[in-house]
Amino acid sequence: MNNQRSLRRSSSDYMIAGVCGGLAEYFGLSPTRMRIVYVLLSIFSAAFPGILVYIALWILLPRAESSW
Repeated sequence: MNNQRSLRRSSSDYMIAGVCGGLAEYFGLSPTRMRIVYVLLSIFSAAFPGILVYIALWILLPRAESSW
């Protein structure tokens, strides 16, 4: 059985580009919880440039295969 996880943008659970949905799948969290954590980190941490990281992940992470 292949249990190898790969970090990819979600093709089924996305709001903008699927980055937070893909991170949630990878870490085993709910997508809503991941989005809340991401936004809070972006707001409250001066060293965490959330928008730039999101755009970089949008560009760098491949899109997950659709399960249709």
